[in-house]
Amino acid sequence: MRKHSHQRARLRARTSRQQALPFPTNVLPGLKDAFLLMTHRPALAHLLAALLKSAEEAVLTVSPDGTIETWSMGAERLYGYSAQEMIGQSLRGLLPVYESLELESVLSQREHEAKPVELGERLHKNGSRILLTIRRTVIRGDHGEAEGILEMAKGFDPQEALWSPEEPPLGLLMDQAPGLLWTADRDLKILTHWGTGLPAAARIRRRSLKGQNVREFLGVADHHVTPIAEHYSALEGVTSQFEYPWKESVLEIRVGPLRAASGRIIGCLGAAVDITERKKSEEQALYQARHDGLTGLANYREFMDRLDREVRRADRSHRRFTLLLLDLDGLKRINDLQGHLAGNRALRRLAAFMSEHCRSTDLAARYGGDEFAVLLIDSDRGMAEHVAERIERRLRSDQERPQLRVSIGIAVYPDDGRTPAEIIEAADQRLYRRKKDSRQRSLSVSL
Repeated sequence: MRKHSHQRARLRARTSRQQALPFPTNVLPGLKDAFLLMTHRPALAHLLAALLKSAEEAVLTVSPDGTIETWSMGAERLYGYSAQEMIGQSLRGLLPVYESLELESVLSQREHEAKPVELGERLHKNGSRILLTIRRTVIRGDHGEAEGILEMAKGFDPQEALWSPEEPPLGLLMDQAPGLLWTADRDLKILTHWGTGLPAAARIRRRSLKGQNVREFLGVADHHVTPIAEHYSALEGVTSQFEYPWKESVLEIRVGPLRAASGRIIGCLGAAVDITERKKSEEQALYQARHDGLTGLANYREFMDRLDREVRRADRSHRRFTLLLLDLDGLKRINDLQGHLAGNRALRRLAAFMSEHCRSTDLAARYGGDEFAVLLIDSDRGMAEHVAERIERRLRSDQERPQLRVSIGIAVYPDDGRTPAEIIEAADQRLYRRKKDSRQRSLSVSL
């Protein structure tokens, strides 16, 4: 790297005090005070300079625009560049492209103290990349104004701890944990909490929940219901994991006993994460797996599962239900004469009319290509015939062309069968008898 003339001029313009020391007076804690002593004891300047030269960490300072102003011997050993090569150059030259934005962010927010320690990469003189732990501190003038940034870095060994003893990792990790973690005493009063919070509660400030009861926080007063019941179970040594709808979100909560060193249960420990988006994705995938993509009705799989459940329920409760099987007449002719798009529109029209005449407890399904089914819960033959007539009447009154017609077969549980297969077979037989009669009538009219 080459030095530019305007950068050399700026370096020459430094005060005699800065030229005497290879670092600014506020680089490290205590150096500014030490400089006051050096006014009377110049020999200490050489001592501090020697300490800086022997430091293992790479120490450098940059101006607000990112220009390197100080370069220690540790930096020379770590990066491979000498101070003569680097002073006056931009720190950006040491950064991979993807780290440049981070530097710009640090320089633009220098009024705020940076994070105590972070991982980063730098480019060595030989072209390799170095993984580092980096500390940054804002350099401030006599009146508190930001004059630059001090950066201290050293090579990172993944086998070593990232945090120093004076910066306990547990607190940093807990405060950045996704979701919310809390401890509560035996009265369910919150003792401590950590984490980034829950979206439905916006940002939960540090210690803002301390002293609040878990019932109040989760909005449940009854200790017999979820999630309070699980907290009381935790006081008995039971660990629970469950989903809980909270405000407009869905939480996954895990609650277990909080034990003292002796093993005695002194409270409970809870953790919650927001799984709303995951639940939406799961529900959407489940809906798509159990519904027909063209008509939006239940598909064959959902229909058979529901029919099986209804048979078992009706057997236990001694109730009746009915099944309608519908066949859209002439779908092949529509496809052949007007195209498959017209055929798809015909299927959707029939599906819409079926849904109009179903209760919320009933199930309308696309049983096959041109076959549909309606499961009428707690119904008899009279109700089933009435629903069939209304669907046929709606098709006849529809002004859209081509006009649609259906053949319908009806079966009643338990009169026509006590298993799903028997009920479907009975409805299917009646459907095709009716279709056959309809064809014969059409043939007679044509003759």
